[in-house]
Amino acid sequence: QVQLVESGGGLVQPGGSLRLSCAASGFTFSSYWMYWVRQAPGKGLEWISAIKPGGGNTYYADSVKGRFTISRDNAKNTLYLQMNSLKSEDSAVYYCAKGKERYSTTYSTAADDYDYWGQGTQVTVSS
Repeated sequence: QVQLVESGGGLVQPGGSLRLSCAASGFTFSSYWMYWVRQAPGKGLEWISAIKPGGGNTYYADSVKGRFTISRDNAKNTLYLQMNSLKSEDSAVYYCAKGKERYSTTYSTAADDYDYWGQGTQVTVSS
């Protein structure tokens, strides 16, 4: 069955960096758009990044553009999120998610278009 397992979260000081990983299994990883989504305490889901199946095209929310980098290693079935210059407002549970449609030609920022999610990893940015 499909599994997405995030890791790499933790406590970091403002201005610091973290790298999240999402290990995927149970599907043809290289055929699907993959996403990172986060949820801060008391707030709704926030889409933050998408990456094309082949890894060549990436997209970001304005809130993280220039600071976060999404990438994937299709040989290892793993998705990454490199987070630099972290701010307190980046504190949230971070989820990786799989797009529903195989070989889709475009990405979606709508959670309804994702069919599997990881369990989430907590990122806390605090001094």
